[in-house]
Amino acid sequence: MQPSPAVAGTMLKVDQFWQHDPKDGQPVSQHTEAYLGYTDKNLYVIFLAFDNAVGNLRNHLVRREQINDEDQVGIFLDTFYDHRHCVFFFINPAGVQQEGTYFEGQQDIDLSWDTIWKSETRVLKQGWIGYISVPFKSLRFRPTRDVQDWGVLLERDIPHNNSEHSFSPRNSQDVQGLLPQEGKLTGFENISPGRNFQLIPYISGRSYRNTDQRDPVHPTFEAKDFQAKAGLDAKAIIKDSFVLDATINPDFAQVESDEPQITVNQRFEVLFPEKRPFFQENSGYFATPINLVFTRRIVDPLYGIRLTGKKGPWSVGTLFADDQSPGESVAPNDPLWGRQAYFGIVRVSREIDSKGSNIGILYTDRELNTVPNTTCPTDPCLTRTNRVGGMDAHFKFNKNWQLDAQAVGSETRWNDGTYQSGAGYFVYLERTSRNLEFNSIFKDNAPGFQTRTGFFQRPDIRWFSNFAQRRFYVEGKRLLWHGPSILTRNIWDHNGLRIEYFTNANYRWVFNNRNNIGIYANYGHERLRPADYSQLTSNVDFPHEQLGLFFNSQYYNWMTLNFEANLGRDTNYDPVQCGNTLGDCPVIALPPVPGKSRFAEISATFRPGRRLTVENTFFYSALRDIHTDQSFFNNYIARTKWNYQFTRAFSLRLIGQYNSTLANPAFTSLQHAKNFNADVLFTYLVHPGTAIYVGYNSDLANINRALMSEPTEYTELVRSKTFLNDGRQLFVKVSYLLRF
Repeated sequence: MQPSPAVAGTMLKVDQFWQHDPKDGQPVSQHTEAYLGYTDKNLYVIFLAFDNAVGNLRNHLVRREQINDEDQVGIFLDTFYDHRHCVFFFINPAGVQQEGTYFEGQQDIDLSWDTIWKSETRVLKQGWIGYISVPFKSLRFRPTRDVQDWGVLLERDIPHNNSEHSFSPRNSQDVQGLLPQEGKLTGFENISPGRNFQLIPYISGRSYRNTDQRDPVHPTFEAKDFQAKAGLDAKAIIKDSFVLDATINPDFAQVESDEPQITVNQRFEVLFPEKRPFFQENSGYFATPINLVFTRRIVDPLYGIRLTGKKGPWSVGTLFADDQSPGESVAPNDPLWGRQAYFGIVRVSREIDSKGSNIGILYTDRELNTVPNTTCPTDPCLTRTNRVGGMDAHFKFNKNWQLDAQAVGSETRWNDGTYQSGAGYFVYLERTSRNLEFNSIFKDNAPGFQTRTGFFQRPDIRWFSNFAQRRFYVEGKRLLWHGPSILTRNIWDHNGLRIEYFTNANYRWVFNNRNNIGIYANYGHERLRPADYSQLTSNVDFPHEQLGLFFNSQYYNWMTLNFEANLGRDTNYDPVQCGNTLGDCPVIALPPVPGKSRFAEISATFRPGRRLTVENTFFYSALRDIHTDQSFFNNYIARTKWNYQFTRAFSLRLIGQYNSTLANPAFTSLQHAKNFNADVLFTYLVHPGTAIYVGYNSDLANINRALMSEPTEYTELVRSKTFLNDGRQLFVKVSYLLRF
């Protein structure tokens, strides 16, 4: 493979690529060349990815952006050259595209940003060729007549060679961060981002039948043969630096359901990440050490507007939206009926040096439109207003050390007229290098601190934790590296009482054949107080001890396997409560008790053909009495997802998930519950914004066909031995991108 003389003579050639892992600093294992050029309209990148084992290429036709496990090449573009934020464009050998954004200091990339660009690929005997063409109007940068400097990183990933990731220029594990090591791409002249205004109108229709439990005492079935809906997404670029996004009557029917997690016997809320594109895009502008912006709190918006962007050293993010869910989730006789909540978020940050250090402020506000001093039977009605504001800072000391800190205050006015306030503090110190990683975290949440816009689990704590990991690189024929890690955590309340301590120690071995295995031990105690559980008459310590192992393998190109299991001791957080069974309450409500725990998780992805991907996940969690070995509960979750890609644009996705909780009513307030959900989605995605979706969803649960309510603490439906179809939906959605 070689470029034509015309291409070689007019484009910038890059042929020095260096491994980031597995062998940091070594040349790329397969020769790689990249050629960069531009016109007044487009940026062009051509990759020549040589490979002496073409038959081992991961070259699957998968859904757009789902190429993280594939061979791929791509480019990162820091168009403002601030070492803080960039966009990227990647392709696999099948030509499947992936684009997104990356904010320095955040662990995950953001794939919610979409734009239009072109790509082509060709697989040959010597390797494969990748062609990328990005219109300048798909990018944001400073309009100037002067020569522009952009930050750039080129990357090639070779999964069949120990999941190799290589960059040009070199990106070392001994230096913290991705963008601080980027190269400079200079020489851009006479280019302009142009006008970039786009509209995405959509129309949808659905037919559905489901249970209506807004009145928990008198649940019913609700059904409609046809319900039409229309809405609009809009995007405008302001002065080439800021992006204004707006949505009216958004529809998220095509968004994939949440990945399964264990939610049974959890003392605190479990985090399910945001998946809705409008709220995902540019979410990095609102990220701070304390999670004060968790947009899943905005359950059912009628509208939303967001402004994000950067001008010089200043970055700005604002988000305003309503939420109709408080008034839609209750019965007509509830004082919250028909009421809305309103969210307002403002974020401003400023860079203070060339290393990437910055300081910022954040203000969040949630207002509930309800009648003050009314009796509210539901939790959403209790908080009338919640406001949080504060400052944060990120300091980059050198290539290895960084510090994050934040101080905030909150004020909450309850619907009964009472008032609560408190402060929250967070400090995070980190050192990273190839061989050693270390971090310390300090948190302080006052008893009165609350946030209704963020993800927040518990007030009245002082938290101090430390983590350290040491890697010993062997880089032998079989073993790549091995090493231990340890995590310690101590938590006190504001009276000085230690309420938790926890230690995790593990050892991991990573092999050259893309396998790794490890063992771990957890040891800790949690102190529960009468304030936590009224059944307790004094403080009681509960042990938390587990021994476990884990295993991960990508040895075969057609299979990815992950496994984890542990056994030990845990706490029954859901003991029998008054009203656990239909009829009279138990004479005595039981306090939490320790139990013997079992846990297992298996995930396996199979690619039996170039177009088919099958992802399977299984969870098992159980708790038993320490003395009698009687079961408290057994929880099983099994999920399978099949995706068949007919073409790059047309795909069929099938998801089936089964969730079962086998509970012993003598020991737990959990219900004996079973649920099966099936989801089918046909997608024709011409390009981002222009698509047709046809989907069907059906849910089965073991609930009584008469929809009788059980007078538990939460007034749940009576369970039965047979399944009832408690919800189904057929929908069609069409959207079209208009770009000006």
